[in-house]
Amino acid sequence: MIDFVNLSARDGEAQARAAALAVAATARAEPAALVEYRSRGSLLILGPFDTVLTAAQKLKGRLEMTLLISEGEIDFHRLEDEGLDLVQARPRAIEGYLGAFRVTVGGPQGEVDLASLSTTGRERFDLVLDLGHQPLLSWELPPPGYYHAPDVAGLERIVAELPEMVGSFEKPGYVLYDPHICAHGSRGMTGCSRCLEVCPSGALTSIGEMIQLDPFLCQGAGSCAAACPTGAIAYAYPRPRDTLATLQAMLKAYRQAGGERPCLLFYDAQGGRERLERLAGDLPGHMVPFELAELAATGLETWLAALAYGAVGLCWLPAEGLAPSLLRELDRQLELARTLLVGMGYRPPLELLVGDDDDVLQRLHDAPPANPWPPAAFATFDEKRNTLRLAMDHLLAHAPAAEEVVPLPATAPFGRVLVDGGNCTLCMSCAAVCPTGAIATGGGVPRLTFTEEQCVQCGLCERACPERVVTLEARYLYDAKARRRPRVLHEEPPFLCVGCGKPFATRSIIERMTAKLAGHWMYQDQRARRRLQMCEDCRVADMFQAGQNSRTAEGVDKP
Repeated sequence: MIDFVNLSARDGEAQARAAALAVAATARAEPAALVEYRSRGSLLILGPFDTVLTAAQKLKGRLEMTLLISEGEIDFHRLEDEGLDLVQARPRAIEGYLGAFRVTVGGPQGEVDLASLSTTGRERFDLVLDLGHQPLLSWELPPPGYYHAPDVAGLERIVAELPEMVGSFEKPGYVLYDPHICAHGSRGMTGCSRCLEVCPSGALTSIGEMIQLDPFLCQGAGSCAAACPTGAIAYAYPRPRDTLATLQAMLKAYRQAGGERPCLLFYDAQGGRERLERLAGDLPGHMVPFELAELAATGLETWLAALAYGAVGLCWLPAEGLAPSLLRELDRQLELARTLLVGMGYRPPLELLVGDDDDVLQRLHDAPPANPWPPAAFATFDEKRNTLRLAMDHLLAHAPAAEEVVPLPATAPFGRVLVDGGNCTLCMSCAAVCPTGAIATGGGVPRLTFTEEQCVQCGLCERACPERVVTLEARYLYDAKARRRPRVLHEEPPFLCVGCGKPFATRSIIERMTAKLAGHWMYQDQRARRRLQMCEDCRVADMFQAGQNSRTAEGVDKP
């Protein structure tokens, strides 16, 4: 445990922090499923000849190696006594992970599997050491077992680590996916792709209307779970409810110990912890560190819930070298949180602490005032939108000066749908693809209704509309009753069948269909055009009757 030697030992806030950290030390998380890698130590080294040979000589006798020479001439005299498996070709692609890498190279007949050219008979490589100037895998978080060494210093470190990567290795299955509440796609159309846009490891791919997660590629960055608007992707270890329960218990212990201004300082379990250890001795008493598996593993609902539970501010301490995409996603979510809070009249400090240690410490010493609102007591059950709703309801109930509505960036998962009623035919395509039920039909009445609380701004309704009359507006409506109340987007009186009087469509649909078919050869007589104004049953009956009359007129049915 990090030793927080506060300079002002008599500081009541520091004593309250100690009580909160004692609670955190006893917290337990629900176990997650494990992912196992198996490596037998077969290593592929690729790159220029000289560099590859140098690395191979350092590892000789410690790993089974294949050398792929992608650049430079081969000096065969230097290879006479080496006994190395060597291939000269241009690498095209690498896919896989520790224990299961597949490499394709260019050949006379096109791309081929490198394993087929190797003399070892292996089908896959367990490890890859890429010594090319540019890495073949460009993900910010490459898969376990893949190493890129662009310089000598990096090569020495990796050469020392590679022999240790033999055997069985386990990690948690960091992320859970529930396709039933995913807003990625419907009926062949793509909607929300936020998780795909922020994944730094290539573990997520689109497979039609759903997302596919490769647990072997997933590095647990967590930005996908933070960005997901519905909770279809959720962090698995710890689960969101475990994180929130710990935060709630810590903040309660802090207050019970006499503290009044708890400000949470989030950091990750690896590089963030190392950085925090350097700052610990000078950390002000009101700063309460909270360790996350990854800094981007929590999002808006967790942050607002922490404020509702009594935190007066939130700070994030990124590790040095944190992936740029994770910093961007954190910054995007922070801007959204600030906008929502300012719209209610709150201005708690929310800071992403980018900068050197001295600058960070100076900013952390600015103590915010105590909260004017009482701490919330709600519990959550891994339901993202419900957690967010409970947190916002609590903060709104004590808001200093809430606005009616606040505009949000286009990427925000809140907002409304607008319909141009003058051109809408009520075909119901938008309601058919809505993944959350935000847009619904009126049952037997030609009507579209919309519930803003359920909308995640996935865009499927906009793409599905054949008339292009649906648009999205990202915003947050603070009136909870109005946000949860279904309202009419568009409605029309039903069109009544001219045969039986049954309602079966809308007037706009009938008028548009009649206009589109006006030049069609099948609808040149009055009776055929009148058939467009009939329900399905009457239309079939009329076509049968017309056929009977035609046969009678031709004498087919005469005795």
